[in-house]
Amino acid sequence: MVKYKADAVTMQVVRYGLEAICDDMAFALQRMGRSTVVKEILDFNCAVLDHQGEVLAQAHLSPLFMFSLPGTCQNMLKHYADTPWQEGDVVVTNDPFLGGQHLLDVQLFTPVIYDGQLVAFAANICHQLDMGGSVAGGVAGGLTEIFQEGLRLPFLKLYKAGQEDKEIFSIIESNIRLPDKTLADLRAQASALSVGLRRLKEMIAKYGVDVYQQCTNMLRTYTETKMRNFISTLPPGDYSAIDYLDDDGITDEPVKLQVNVHIKGDTMKVDFEGTDRQRPGNINCPSTNAQGSVYYIMQGIVDPYMPTNYGCFRPIEVDCGDGLIVSPRSPAAVTARSETQGKIPEALLKALAPIVPNRVTAGSHGQATTCNFIGIHPDTGRRFSYMEILGGGCAARPDKDGADGQDLHLGRFMNTPVEVAESEFPVTIERYEFMPNSGGAGRWRGGISLRRDIRFHVDVTFAHYSDRWKFAPQGLFGGKEGSKTIIYLNPGTPQEEIPKEKGVTKIKAGDLLSIRLAGSGGYGPPWEREPERVRWDVVNGKISLQSARDDYLVVLNSDLTVATEQTKTLRAGIAK
Repeated sequence: MVKYKADAVTMQVVRYGLEAICDDMAFALQRMGRSTVVKEILDFNCAVLDHQGEVLAQAHLSPLFMFSLPGTCQNMLKHYADTPWQEGDVVVTNDPFLGGQHLLDVQLFTPVIYDGQLVAFAANICHQLDMGGSVAGGVAGGLTEIFQEGLRLPFLKLYKAGQEDKEIFSIIESNIRLPDKTLADLRAQASALSVGLRRLKEMIAKYGVDVYQQCTNMLRTYTETKMRNFISTLPPGDYSAIDYLDDDGITDEPVKLQVNVHIKGDTMKVDFEGTDRQRPGNINCPSTNAQGSVYYIMQGIVDPYMPTNYGCFRPIEVDCGDGLIVSPRSPAAVTARSETQGKIPEALLKALAPIVPNRVTAGSHGQATTCNFIGIHPDTGRRFSYMEILGGGCAARPDKDGADGQDLHLGRFMNTPVEVAESEFPVTIERYEFMPNSGGAGRWRGGISLRRDIRFHVDVTFAHYSDRWKFAPQGLFGGKEGSKTIIYLNPGTPQEEIPKEKGVTKIKAGDLLSIRLAGSGGYGPPWEREPERVRWDVVNGKISLQSARDDYLVVLNSDLTVATEQTKTLRAGIAK
């Protein structure tokens, strides 16, 4: 029998083994999922936590949930401090004030017990299609209390020693509109945990508990050292930046978000002093979400490929304050919290740009246009819920253009393919295309955004939230702003309307909804962009001929080759 020891090689093998286990849980959940939000959009993540609730690894999916699972797990351990764990227990909660996101994001945890010892937890978090509330699908903006947003679950044992608690399932079923999809996805979450449980026990059996725990401790020390070493290279001082949400869905007053960074030695403190107090509308963002946003950006700046574990977080203190939009008090409404959470990376990147200009990006579309369409399917007579989470422009980078048609920083969700949407729901997707000129001009161009036009064949309720209608994505170091978001109902017709950014709208059979997402900012002065890159953008429909001339000062001939001398002359005027 091979005897392993805790060295650098074994540490890395354990690291990638843990990540593979998380990915395996995720693949299992995707395959078993019933709703498009799970099997297509991939709005979930899976993780392995240690016996104290500290994250050791997560699947290569949405980083949005980076700090919710460990924060919730640590609260769960306090709740069950006097209750012994049994193998096969599965705890459920979706409470944002216990570490969660919003009520649609349901978290499950199962203990990993080896030789009678609690050594880890397998965990996942998954956006459920419906958890009740005042609006089917739950993603409506403009709600004012968490009680309106759905069924809130405290810590409950959904499974006890492997046996499903039918009474808890019955309570959930009685409070939701789409029990067939939601309960099936909940059971898929629980089944995925069993994959993680089995694989973790196999790993621990192979290396032994002592070597396994030594290696996970070494991994945390490795990432902590990496983070501290980087922070120590930064000039000490205080750095701040501000971003704004358009509104909170109740009033039209902009919402201010301020990020303050304080660097001292090998530590960093981030606070939100100057940020607005919590709002009546549901853009409030629970503090674990805000913390995760900070850690996400710092990990990306230091090394996007470093392990995601608790060691990354130790050198960084995040103070969310109390009663702010990043630290709301119960019973604040939080469903549209991603609008606030999405602004934290934008402001933090702007704050750090002066000291790490080659490691930050310009502004992305920085918001979540989340839509749910609820109606009665004409073929079945049953209620359906069609969800879309749509992508905009991803920010320009110090040495690359921004990616086109991407979800916001923390989401990284997929789209619902046209074929799936049309086969499952009574809709026709009439246009799904990139929007020219939506990316901000720059030495490196901002990513362009997406337009999706949906024709409805039945009456539906359109519950939604979005942002960046008023405040465009920022350019950086001379780069220009990206385009703004806009949504039209029946564009170009006498019935044209512009619905609210956040709220609930009635759509009639035959209506067309055109959703046009914000682009992203450019990086560096546009006239420093290589003319051949500008020509390529025109040829490929990313910018217009007019933009090539007006924004980039590049003149193209009738055959779309670069008019070199005219371009030099045009750009020479800027140099003067």
